[in-house]
Amino acid sequence: MKIIILGAGQVGTALAEHLATEHNDITIIDINGERLRALQERMDILTITGNGAYPTTLKRGGAEDADMLIAVTSNDEMNLVACQVASTLFQIPTKIARIRSLPYLAHEELFGASAFPIDVLISPEQVITDYIRRLIEYPDALQVLDFSDHKLQLVAIKAKEGGGPLVGRAVKTLPTYLANNDAEIAAIFRQGVPIIPSSNTIIEPNDEVFFLAERQNIHQVMSMFIPVTPPNQRIFIAGGGNIGTRLATSLEKEFQVKIIERNPARVEALATHLSSSVVLQGDASEKELLQSENVENTDVFCAVTSQDETNIMSALLAKRLGANKVMALISRPSYLDLVEGGDIDITISPQQVTIGSLLTHVRRGDIINVHSLRRGTAEAIEMMVDGIKSSSKTIGRHLKEIALPSEATIIAIVRGNRVLMGHHNPVIEAKDKVIVLLLDKRKIRQVERLFQEGSSIFV
Repeated sequence: MKIIILGAGQVGTALAEHLATEHNDITIIDINGERLRALQERMDILTITGNGAYPTTLKRGGAEDADMLIAVTSNDEMNLVACQVASTLFQIPTKIARIRSLPYLAHEELFGASAFPIDVLISPEQVITDYIRRLIEYPDALQVLDFSDHKLQLVAIKAKEGGGPLVGRAVKTLPTYLANNDAEIAAIFRQGVPIIPSSNTIIEPNDEVFFLAERQNIHQVMSMFIPVTPPNQRIFIAGGGNIGTRLATSLEKEFQVKIIERNPARVEALATHLSSSVVLQGDASEKELLQSENVENTDVFCAVTSQDETNIMSALLAKRLGANKVMALISRPSYLDLVEGGDIDITISPQQVTIGSLLTHVRRGDIINVHSLRRGTAEAIEMMVDGIKSSSKTIGRHLKEIALPSEATIIAIVRGNRVLMGHHNPVIEAKDKVIVLLLDKRKIRQVERLFQEGSSIFV
């Protein structure tokens, strides 16, 4: 597939890295030539320096025979115009744009065939807000990902010694504790090493366990690995930008929310916009301010300013002052490496959270959902099974008969309103939705081919 990416920022770069390893023809366009030179030294891609909204620049990038344009620059207007030019002058079939400004997003009529010709609209701030909210809804979860229209969730949790009945026991004993409910233990990371568990695999303390269950069963399954934790109530948000505002708006009806912002004009806007949140002006990395606001009574402290350094420092400070759980939004990979395993409970990479939304629409085949796990080293994918039994390698076969790579496992099948967990070894039928966990994303094409037998897109 020939793909043009506009914007060599963090999201554009992360996307290019993902797609370049999957044998796509990638061109990335940015106005910053120095940034592009650094990228070209690391990846086998074509780079073009220039304004990606200009017809001449797009033509130099190969727009005349491109399959897809992904506009993820930091400028909404450039992304909008680029999609219009790509459609009008070059008839690029698929156009994806990142739009961040709420005044645009508030008017759906701006996007579509009769307006800006954007096939897929990505709002990173909303994706990140939803991601953080799910973590707040499930205390002690490390990651919570949605599948099948929010019916199912894949949850990562660290098993604690003596924390639940399954710790120290085999995976096959899980149904004993779930009564009429069901769940699938999809993968275990033990001291950083991935394991696709068998029925006899023993859950050990400090294992990072990924399990899939229906939403209403998540808390029960979590209690198999950790002590039952009271629901979060008090949320402290550092940063009143787009993400902080969206997060406070999303949470304030159900939680006690405090939000702190340095900019006085922004503080005034927040006070007008929010209905029940406590809005504070100040620096979230000031010890005296956090102490005066009783941060030690906070259930979750979320640092979501636009500055990595502020997020790291304020989260560390809040943790040392007694906040129960702290999260920090961190964009720079080098900073993520630096703080991993330290006092910050959860680090959130905006590019890794956003990348799944983009890959859902970029990947070949009937991909419904893509989620990035473990900082992009693994993926969870939901896809539709196409084809007929006579020519398919999957339809009519039990899960254990399917020749998956050793690094992949089918966690579950969704058939209409029914969920069939993988350990029951069900037979796959046409139009099933399968949820696959892939511990080595380099094997994605091999997995896709299995479920898209005979499709010309793999030629």
